[in-house]
Amino acid sequence: MILAIDQGTTNTKALLVSPAGEVVASRSRAMQVHYPRPGWAEMSAAAIWEAVASLIAEMTAAAPDQPIDALALSNQRETVVIWEADTGQPIAPAVLWQCGRSAERCAMLRAAGHEPEVERRSGLALNPMFPAAKIAVMLDAVPGARARAEAGELRCGTVDSWLLWNLTGHAVHATDHSNASRTQLFNLDTLEWDSELAQIFDVPLAMLPRIRSSDSRFGTVADGLTSLRAGTPVHAMLGDSHAALFFHSGEVPGRVKATIGTGSSLMVATAERVTSRHALSGTVAWSRNGAVQHAVEGNISVSGHAAAFVTTLLGLTDEGALTDLAASVLDSGGVVVVPALAGLGAPHWCAEARGTISGLSLSTRPAHIARATLEAIALQIGDVFAALEADLGVCLPELSIDGGAARNSLLFQMLADVLGRPVVRPRVTEASGLGVARLAAMALGLDEKVPSVPGDRAEPSWSVDRRAALHDRWSRAVAQLVTGVARQEH
Repeated sequence: MILAIDQGTTNTKALLVSPAGEVVASRSRAMQVHYPRPGWAEMSAAAIWEAVASLIAEMTAAAPDQPIDALALSNQRETVVIWEADTGQPIAPAVLWQCGRSAERCAMLRAAGHEPEVERRSGLALNPMFPAAKIAVMLDAVPGARARAEAGELRCGTVDSWLLWNLTGHAVHATDHSNASRTQLFNLDTLEWDSELAQIFDVPLAMLPRIRSSDSRFGTVADGLTSLRAGTPVHAMLGDSHAALFFHSGEVPGRVKATIGTGSSLMVATAERVTSRHALSGTVAWSRNGAVQHAVEGNISVSGHAAAFVTTLLGLTDEGALTDLAASVLDSGGVVVVPALAGLGAPHWCAEARGTISGLSLSTRPAHIARATLEAIALQIGDVFAALEADLGVCLPELSIDGGAARNSLLFQMLADVLGRPVVRPRVTEASGLGVARLAAMALGLDEKVPSVPGDRAEPSWSVDRRAALHDRWSRAVAQLVTGVARQEH
């Protein structure tokens, strides 16, 4: 049995997975995100660890007769923690991937002409989503932190590293290639931390974890810290979006998946490193036995979170009520929602943008706003899908989806209609946990076959004219927002 932990922004989940890929037991715990200032997002690092330890206890209690051969970790990416090496105590809250506190520093680096070199080395554009600038901001914000970091007294890492440090009783400070490739401190060519990037962002490399293959035996669980048997190996770590691609058998080049959660990630494996010409990111999907699988990705800052936000805004009881309301009208009545609640991600990359609702008229009803919100999730995914096709120079035949929002059947059909492509939805949506469990099983020699993933299929039903009209309204609304931000900056 593999115990897979999927530590996310909204929830932390635990899955007990058999070698055949069956979920024997599962548990989930909601996480609390704090927004101390507009554009900022953070979470208690201690709460992340406590949630994981509690879920491990629940899982071992739920299946006491099931021996657990390995622990596998998938995690929210680009979220960063800094902690003391001697005590293991965080010096500040975990700064989330959604957080924009480093926007000013990114703008300064862009103005200084660093963006081309940063993107050439890391594959990532200058944007506050990525950890490098956040780490520098955190070191400057906490009194004495920079000096302590340079003296070797602090450790820094993404959530996978933070959990591994705690699980191993502070014995192992490591990460995998997938998570390292999201930090903007990692060189996609050398596959190592990059001293030039560290100098640009002013981050001491000594703080960072050792980089290892995603299927490594990273360490063993220490005695007494969790309900797991001491010595249980941590045998795979992957960023959540990468784990989902692995679940979708994404090692096949040209197969694209979208993980639709708080935000969204579209990713496709590539035979070699691809430099995007359409504002997407180069990344490492995973590594096995030291061999690296490259990928191209587009990240959307707010997706499922938009539905939750508008649910509250309209005073509805839950997101199911929002979907029912959206389904009560045939279209959005000309209303366009641009859910830039934490800026716009790929392919627009406008961190300063904020959400808008346009096209309102005297005939607008809450149902139109509800429908426009779901359409916006689909339209953002459509923008990234089109950028992927342009970068790869191919027509992608279909899209596979997973994540919490993938359960929404109205959104499922909307995606097919907006893309003009079939959309496939596995009946099991916990793709990240199952993906990293599969990687761990393969590393243990328990599974060498690509499992078949049955699911539902949505076919496009809109006319070409209807699809074009919606895309035109959406494009004009996004362009107006981005242009407005540019004018304010000047």
